[in-house]
Amino acid sequence: MTVLDSPPQASAEAARKAALGSFVGTAIEWYDFFIYGTAAALVLGPQFFPGSSDVAGTLAAFATLAVGFIARPIGGVVMGHFGDKIGRKSMLVTSLLLMGFATVAIGLLPNYAAIGVAAPILLVALRFIQGLGVGGEWGGAVLVATENAPAGKRGLYGAAPQLGVPAGVLIANLVYLPLTAFLSEDAFNSWGWRVPFLMSAVLVIVAMWIRLGLEESAEFKAAKEAPADVDEKMPILEVLTKHWKTVLLAGGTFIATNGIAYAYMVYVLKYGETELGYSKTAMLALLIASCPFWMAGMAYSAWRSDLVGRRNIYIKASAALVVAAALFFPLMDTAILPVMALAMIALGFTLGCCAGPQSALFAELFPAKIRYSGASLGYQVGAILGGGLAPMIATSLFAATGTSMSITGYFVLIALISLMSILLLRVPSAGTGTEQAQSPSQEGV
Repeated sequence: MTVLDSPPQASAEAARKAALGSFVGTAIEWYDFFIYGTAAALVLGPQFFPGSSDVAGTLAAFATLAVGFIARPIGGVVMGHFGDKIGRKSMLVTSLLLMGFATVAIGLLPNYAAIGVAAPILLVALRFIQGLGVGGEWGGAVLVATENAPAGKRGLYGAAPQLGVPAGVLIANLVYLPLTAFLSEDAFNSWGWRVPFLMSAVLVIVAMWIRLGLEESAEFKAAKEAPADVDEKMPILEVLTKHWKTVLLAGGTFIATNGIAYAYMVYVLKYGETELGYSKTAMLALLIASCPFWMAGMAYSAWRSDLVGRRNIYIKASAALVVAAALFFPLMDTAILPVMALAMIALGFTLGCCAGPQSALFAELFPAKIRYSGASLGYQVGAILGGGLAPMIATSLFAATGTSMSITGYFVLIALISLMSILLLRVPSAGTGTEQAQSPSQEGV
């Protein structure tokens, strides 16, 4: 286990600039990623996969959502390697450009009626490029924030890129809300859904301006100047040979947070419309209302993790997620709007509490020379097993059983997997360099 023991400290201005750059860039990248998920739930099925049943079209649209998750580990590995060898900043710029290009291209992509089978093929290809971009985003943004953070505040500063996730969701849904509210169904399906994708071009320019002003952390510079052993010349090889159990357990801690969050952000929009009888606008409004509570949970748990330790907070949040997962759909199924809002807010806050300490925790699991590769791979393992599959699994379970209880069982199962993973993972105590609750069988950490 390598913790961030007394690393070189960045100036207060550099720390603030790094946190801002991580937050803004991540928010925009996740805006790009999430508008696809919202479009998949609302419109992409009939646009690109016509001639099938509603369930089959929705599953096909969610399958293209999953393609982005399949690409994410590839992006994490490739950008992690160069991020460890060349620098964090260059990979953050690369990831932003990939996301921006793919998102705008989706907004311009003709549908099946216009170009036939080429439409879904190109959609899948562009979604794959989105996945490559976001796969390299999280690790770099986290490291820029945590490596530049003041002593004793890695958890709090590391929450900046985490906060960018619900901020991206909030922006995405605020853009979709007036489109669904004021456009007719035909206008939205014809061109309205494309507007959020095209708006990405402006947002990417803003984020690029901020990111080009970032500097590499003093800790990374010091690590780069130190002599490299053979393994460190290929950081991903060292991660896979010496730290593989850490990667798997770290990914396990994230499966529920990511999987439940994607079902909560994507599948529930469709579920509320088709099964509970609410409009697209009403479901988007519920999601928007829950986002500030999601962010509050992140900020609170990240702050507390600097005081009482990452593992302590992560275990409590993961246990709370088991309970929230069990209650979510029974509350939603009341179809009573205030009760549904309570369910969305409670789940959002709990998901935030799980995600808050994650940046600092993952960064502290690996040495600086392989940190981008290790943190990115752990994160993306959890993402592909969690969020990449969750909307499809939820849709399939409901179609097969006709009841949301099957989805509840799935939520509880993955929440228990994540709780068990954090109990087994050897985690450094915040700011002390000590280790907590280590598993004697764990190797290479």
